[in-house]
Amino acid sequence: QVQLVESGGRWVQPGGSLKLSCVVSGRTFNTYTMGWFRQAPGEEREFVAGISWSGFDTVYADSVKGRFTISREHTKNSVYLEMNSLKPEDTAVYSCAATKRTYYSGSKQYFSASNYEDWGQGTQVTVSS
Repeated sequence: QVQLVESGGRWVQPGGSLKLSCVVSGRTFNTYTMGWFRQAPGEEREFVAGISWSGFDTVYADSVKGRFTISREHTKNSVYLEMNSLKPEDTAVYSCAATKRTYYSGSKQYFSASNYEDWGQGTQVTVSS
């Protein structure tokens, strides 16, 4: 089991940008498939973005495609979510998640929260004027 700690969430105006970070404990970070999910008040948790262990494969929810970018940096045991052109509907608690399983390129398995074993506590992102 690994520990995940997110940071970078804050209040931002519509149209603004934020970069979230997730630091993962352990020496096997480079073997984990990683994902970002979000949950707004009164809503179910939803998939935002996923990245393969190598970093070569990335997938995105349609609602964030073209605005958000997921990346990872193995030397820092970190995965990032860069968010641009933020909208009020992006307001949520954002959590990173990890799994030891490998999913093929573009697989819908990235999208399901049940396919990840380890989770962080989340960081709040609020988009409003």
